[in-house]
Amino acid sequence: MISAWAANAVPVAEFTVSQILLATKGYFRNIRDCATPEGRKDPFIGVGNYGTTIALLGAGMVGRKVIERLVPFDLNVLVFDPFLSVENAAKLGVEKVTLEEAFARGQVVSNHLANVPETKGLLRTHHFHAMPKNAVFLNTGRGATVMESDLVNVLEQRPDLTALLDVTDPEPPLVDSAFYRLPNVFLSSHIAGSIGGEVNRIADTVIDEFLAWQHGKPLRYAVTLEMLTTMA
Repeated sequence: MISAWAANAVPVAEFTVSQILLATKGYFRNIRDCATPEGRKDPFIGVGNYGTTIALLGAGMVGRKVIERLVPFDLNVLVFDPFLSVENAAKLGVEKVTLEEAFARGQVVSNHLANVPETKGLLRTHHFHAMPKNAVFLNTGRGATVMESDLVNVLEQRPDLTALLDVTDPEPPLVDSAFYRLPNVFLSSHIAGSIGGEVNRIADTVIDEFLAWQHGKPLRYAVTLEMLTTMA
């Protein structure tokens, strides 16, 4: 069995990096302020993209492609992933941290955790409360990994925080969800993954794998039963 998860990881990583770079510039709060003449007088600006700490949750296929794409930027990258060794983290040029450290230190915390029983509702009140002032939580992973009522409560108490949610649970949010009314929440409709012409990359990957199998060559994206326990 093979999977095109690596091909789909590319646009997710691209979307994530673009959101990170905008978030550290303060873009999402800045455009809210600039929507009115009064807000325009003293709009919010971020910390910028030099020496800023970014925390990634998960170093699977998407997480690793995000790491690769962050290399050209002068950012400090932390990674929470129980399956990532300290040695491999060093090879990737990142710092392995605990989940609590990721939230406490990351100016942007980007979620790429798989939706498995162990991660359901993993991200809770104390994680979001620990985030630095003006921090941003970005979720392109899975909505089920977030205890959304906890996230809502913290966002209500801390308007300095911003949530960029491309995924929710359920998806889309229920009609009465607080996500629709909170000014520090930005929703998108699960567009991080392959859309439009990006879908062709998935087809090309599967075709290449089939041709490799047909000619007795090694497969790049074979999936084993053991892998299914941790894959999204």
